[in-house]
Amino acid sequence: MNETAVCLGTFTAVKTLWEVRIHKINEELQKEKEFRQRLLLVWEERAALAKLKEKVINEDGRAILRIEEEEWKTLPSCLLKLAHLQEWQLHRTSLQKIPHFIGRFQSLVVLDLSRNSIDSVPKEIGQLTSLQELLLSYNRIRSVPKEISNCAKLERLELAVNRSICDLPPQLSDLKKLSHIDLCMNQFTSIPSAILNMPNLEWLDMGGNKLQELPEAIDRMENLHTLWLQRNEITSLPKNIGNMKNLSTLVLSNNKLRNIPACMKDMTSLRFVNFRDNPLELEVTLPPCENAEEEEQQEMFGIEFMHVYIQESLKKTGNVESTTSGPSPVIDA
Repeated sequence: MNETAVCLGTFTAVKTLWEVRIHKINEELQKEKEFRQRLLLVWEERAALAKLKEKVINEDGRAILRIEEEEWKTLPSCLLKLAHLQEWQLHRTSLQKIPHFIGRFQSLVVLDLSRNSIDSVPKEIGQLTSLQELLLSYNRIRSVPKEISNCAKLERLELAVNRSICDLPPQLSDLKKLSHIDLCMNQFTSIPSAILNMPNLEWLDMGGNKLQELPEAIDRMENLHTLWLQRNEITSLPKNIGNMKNLSTLVLSNNKLRNIPACMKDMTSLRFVNFRDNPLELEVTLPPCENAEEEEQQEMFGIEFMHVYIQESLKKTGNVESTTSGPSPVIDA
């Protein structure tokens, strides 16, 4: 019995010793594996940083990161070593996320991430206090964070062809320098109140949405000179549109308009209008042109058409006021 116990004790001790040794070996192997992984990450970051540095150019005194048609689904944290960048131009890179460390790039003036696969905008974007242009068209963005309102120097905002955006946060009306907005081909059913309260807005594209009407307060955009509303579902225009004295371009093609309001005859700054492909009630034929060049211009701009239409509409309702001079138009039965 004693010999058996001694043998068992010896076996147990040897087993324990080997288990301890195996555990230590496994720990050392794990540490070595982790070290190799960290080393690999360091080398990968160095390689990524070197590759990014190759994409930096200096143009007009501005440091620009420009990447076109390369696979960059994510941006590595080593990009922070290039925090001096003033402009990003990343197009067709399949980028899925704007990194949360974007707020560290305090020198950014232009952030152009158009034509990628971005589905959201981080709130850290509001930390870019020097940003003047935010270009995020042709992505998959569903909503716009209110923090963009902190980008006090923003002048240009483009969110076209994201296809899912349906509203803007009211806080964006704080962007006093914003003059250019492109929201075409999304899901807007009305012009956001934030836009109506932007004092310096000059250019707005909301074509290809689901607008059914325009707000009565549309004339609050008193500095607007270009308004694109093509391919919507607008059935009528508010009377206050006639108060937009600075509007020079108005595109309303492919809507559901049945009439052109008489108030538009007072919009003396209009240089380009387009009412094509609307179910207008009157079929107005313009006087013949003297040459083909004039006819092409007439078809393109539609200014003369608008005035003649209004004149004939007023005649039809018993108002004999004349808004145009020259030969009388022909109204098709």
